[in-house]
Order: sequence, then C-alpha cells, then structure tokens
Amino acid sequence: MAPFSIDTNGQLQPHLLQEWLLTNGLGGYAFSTVVGCNTRRYHGLLCAATLPPVGRVMALNRIGEILTVDGDDDRLLEFSVNQFREGFHPHGWTYLRRFTLDDVARWEYEVEGVKIVKEVQILWLQNVVGIRYTIDPGKGRRAKLSLLPFMGLRDFHAERHGSDARFDQWAGEREVRVAAGQLSAAVRADTGVFEPKPDWWHSHFYAIESDRGQDDTEDLFTPGRFVLDAKGPASITLWAAMEPAGPFDWDAELKRRREAVAAAYSLPENVQPPSRAPLAAPDASPTLQRLTRAANDFIVYRKSPDGTDGSTVIAGYPWFADWGRDTMIALPGLFLTTRRFAQARQVLGVFAKYVSEGMIPNVFDDYSNEPHYNTVDASLWFIHAAFEYLRQSKDAHTFEETFLPACRAILDGYRSGTRFHIAMDEADGLITQGDQQTQLTWMDAKCNGVAFTPRQGKAVEINALWYHALRLMSENVLADKVAESFRKAFWISPFRGLADVVEGPPGPSGYGRRDLSLRPNQIFAVSLPNSPLLPEQQSAVVEVVRRELLTPMGLRTLAKSDPKYQGRYSGPQFQRDGAYHNGTVWAWPLGAFLEGYLRVNARSPKAIAQAREWLTPLIRQMDYNCIGQIAEIYEGDPPHRMVGCPAQAWSVAEVLRLAVELGM
Repeated sequence: MAPFSIDTNGQLQPHLLQEWLLTNGLGGYAFSTVVGCNTRRYHGLLCAATLPPVGRVMALNRIGEILTVDGDDDRLLEFSVNQFREGFHPHGWTYLRRFTLDDVARWEYEVEGVKIVKEVQILWLQNVVGIRYTIDPGKGRRAKLSLLPFMGLRDFHAERHGSDARFDQWAGEREVRVAAGQLSAAVRADTGVFEPKPDWWHSHFYAIESDRGQDDTEDLFTPGRFVLDAKGPASITLWAAMEPAGPFDWDAELKRRREAVAAAYSLPENVQPPSRAPLAAPDASPTLQRLTRAANDFIVYRKSPDGTDGSTVIAGYPWFADWGRDTMIALPGLFLTTRRFAQARQVLGVFAKYVSEGMIPNVFDDYSNEPHYNTVDASLWFIHAAFEYLRQSKDAHTFEETFLPACRAILDGYRSGTRFHIAMDEADGLITQGDQQTQLTWMDAKCNGVAFTPRQGKAVEINALWYHALRLMSENVLADKVAESFRKAFWISPFRGLADVVEGPPGPSGYGRRDLSLRPNQIFAVSLPNSPLLPEQQSAVVEVVRRELLTPMGLRTLAKSDPKYQGRYSGPQFQRDGAYHNGTVWAWPLGAFLEGYLRVNARSPKAIAQAREWLTPLIRQMDYNCIGQIAEIYEGDPPHRMVGCPAQAWSVAEVLRLAVELGM
C-alpha cells in the first residue's frame, strides 16, 4: 500500500490541524498531529488499553527532542513542538521536511545540516510503543541527541496537574520506570544512557479541548533524559510500556503486525471464496487499499462476556468504546466487504448469545462486562447484518444454527413488547418506543438530563428497519400490513418526503402527532434492500434528501430551513450536544443516500458516475484532518469543518462499502 506522504516544508499550518493515528488491535493507540504538537488531551505516543479494548491510560504523552552539535552544549536545537498559553515552544516544525504514514509514522528533519529520521510504531496486540531516531551528523561532525519522555500516567479522559499525584521513579543505565498511584510505565533505550533529572513542565495547552469547552491545560512529568552521543550515523530506539517489557526487535515486530493483519482475511470453514480478490491485495486500487487499512484500526480484541477471546468494533478514536448499534451498522463494510468473515461470525455470535427480551446489548460494561440494553435500532440492524453475512459468506450453517434463532427472538420481543416501551402497535403493526426522557435511536445526544432528540413514538427509520426485517424473515402477511401503515403514517408529499416521527394509534383523521422535521432518517426507507414505499415515493425521498440535506461531507441531520437548525458545533458539551443531531453533518448516512440514489436510478452508468462524484470528497478527506481516516461529523455550515471524533468506524465502513460497489 502506498503510504500517505506530506511535504511539510517547515510550515506549522495546515499541519497542526492534521492528525495521525496508529492502533494496536487492543483499543490502544499512538495519536498526535503531523508536526508532533499535542492539541488534545487524547494525543500521546502510548495510550494503553489495560482492559482491552477499554481501561485506557495515557502513559507516554510526548518526547522532548534536543540536538546539540559539535560539542556546543549551550546551543540547544529543539525539534519538538509544544503549545503553551503564551504560545508555541519550541518551534521544531521549522526543521521538519516530510511526514509519512503507513504501518509506521515517520518524520524527516534537517537541523542545521544534521539529518534526523524519527519513526513510531505501536506493537500489535501489545501496549508497547517504539520510537526510533536515526541521525546523520555529516562527515566529521559530532551530534548529541537528548530525548525527554513526558508522562501523564492518567485516565485518557482526564488531565494531569502537578499537584494531584506523587510521581516516583527508578532508573537504570538505559531505562526508567515511573509510578503515579496505581499506574506505572517504563521506558527503555537500546543504546545511549539515561540521565535522571525529574521535573515538571506546566500548562501544556490543548487547543481542541479549548474549542470543545473542556479543561485545556495539563502539567507533565519528565524523569530525565536519554542521551545518544554520535560521531557519525547512529540510531537509538526507545520502547515504552505500562510495565518493563522487551527487548523488542523493530523489524520483527513490524513483520508480526503485517502477518497478523493479513491472516484476518483468510476464509473460515463453510464459507465459499468470493470471485473478487481481497481488498488488501497489491493490485487493489489505492483508494480501496487505504480504506481497508483504515477499517483495520477499528477491529480490536475483546474477551466476550462468556470468557472467550474474540473481536469487537471500536466505534471511534480516540474516545469511543465498542457499541452494539455502531458495530451492526459498520459490520458489512468493515468485515464483509473486506472478507473478514471469521471475525464477522464471531462478533455476530457474541451478540446472538446475549439477546434478551428481543434486544441485543448496546454496550458491555467496561469493568464488569455485563451487557446493557438501551437502543431500539441495534437489534434491527443485527438482523440486517446477519442476513448480509449469509448473503456474502454463504455460511448457511452458522446462520441457521446461531443467527436465525436470535433474529426470531428479536421479532418476538418487538411484537410482544420489551424495555423502554418498545412494542408493536397492534392497530397498524408499527413499532413505537421511548418517551421524552429517553434517547433510543441513533440520534441519542443527552446532557444534564436533556434529551435533545428523544423522537419518542414511531420513528421513520425504525419502522423501515422493522419492515425490512419482516421481509427477511418471511413474515409477509405482517410485512404487507406494515408497508401500508408505513405509507399512511409517514408520507407527506413529493416535496417533503416522509415525517420523522409519528405518535399515537391511527385514527379517522390520522395520527395524533407528526414530527415534520426534515432529517436524514427517511433515507433508510429507500436504501434498505426491502422498502415499504412505492417507486415514485422512493424517488421523491431521494430528491428531498439530496436537495435539503446533502453536503460534500455527508448528510445534515436537520434541514437549514428548520428553526432548530444549528450550523456550528463547538463550545461546552451542552451546546455541542444541542447541535449534534440538529444540523451537524454525519458521514455515515451518505452510504444510505447513495444506495437509495442508485436504486431509484436503476444503477445506470450515469447514476454510478454521479454517486462516485458525491463520495469522492469524503475519500479525499483521508489526506487531511486525521490522515488515512474519515471523521464522525462535520459542521453543517460551510466549509464543513471537521469536528467530533476524528476517526469513526461507521464512516469508514460505509465509504468503503460504497467505494467497492462503485468500483473506485
């Protein structure tokens, strides 16, 4: 796969806004900006997942990098970058010439004639990061490299302040271990020496946290410095881990990562090989190779609640964990499109075991691993994902033995009624749910007891999923009734498409309340393989969504003409959550829109060309923002600034799925 490469030319912008991400398959990661300046509390060289994929601890925040040349130890040439309230120090970006990202993040510096290459790799299925520096002082010159590890040793959601914990350290010739309370981390070098000099650097400023209305400053502890004195070309590698570990071999660890990822694409028993080649194959298009690489970041290890090992899906980096809804929506793109059928089977199997009262869990507790049930749509997306697994893998044995009984249990639970007032209305066959205090659909923002989009009643996408599930399960008599009721309940006009939510039973004059907010949820009544709408209604919905909600980055969550529309997303959480589903652009529903558009245009060559054009801006985002990834959300107003989670599973999954379908 061709790496992402950026010529920085010694400039701070726009590279301060560009981020890079490396993941370890456990939920841990290394993550920062292209210039190496941490602008989030979540940035760091080692964020370890101590209870995979959660229990994340920011162990190593950054490295201070200082070069002295020809014995002049009073003249410090610093090529790291930090931001403090009073400004940036040092200005290391002036020495940076190129940044490259593949399985390793790589920086090339030129510091007054001394060439330095810095590389970072995070080890596969280990909470260990390696940072390697290769220096070439030039003929007849001497260079001394000093490397200062800065450590927070705290929960990755928190920030460290110098007075809130005692830091202890134990040092050897080439290693140091630091402890703060119950947390500790060790850093070891393969050469050079360690010089103890404990110190605190105060008031690191995180600009993105400031924009989000969060605590935006942090103090970091450094135990001293690793020093390499070189009279010619030389290298030094630092290995950081939560506990003393190693030694490690750089090339062997990189090979192990690549082999483990490649093995995930092997086909399990009972699965017939598809006709096309794997997306990770060398002859796949650069677009598909990059999207496949991005997809791999979200597939991580977890012990399932029954104690077995398996895979799960991190919803987004850096702060999300694994959720049922996100997993089911992302599963076709992350696992099936990429032929990772064995892992898809395992993920679906875990959720199938935990169907309760017709619901799959939306989350497993970070500490107890107990399942929690609090969504109306995750279970219906499970049915869709299970049938997609059958269609693409042809693994009828697993489907019939494991997944089909779970699907039946879900239908039975929704018919008879389950948690949170989720039940089928016998009068019209539609699914109703929730109240003003719950947020059971994907539009689930809630802060300080306020559910910003509760959508209680009969939500349009829930009933589109319900109809789709009934057809998949050959419940055709009920499906016919639901289709007729759906059109009566939700259809407004060719110019407005569908209502977002209706409440109450059907009466002589219709339903008690219809929420006419123009939102993207109606597109699923067209995009799912089974649609309850008539062909002309499907075409109308697609046109309404195109006209009112489509942007280059995805679909707005509310039309700009609505008084509730909010086009900017910033400030404290309450303010941000108010905009989250009231105008903010989400990337993942673009997949549904393109699917619907292709359907109503019979997948004609002209429609395919147009769909490619609409998908291209999101693919191009992989060269900006978080390099090699696609974000969760963008602001509703132009220029559609990237906000929220910078790397999101279902965004990547849907773009990958459509890119394959469109032959990109």
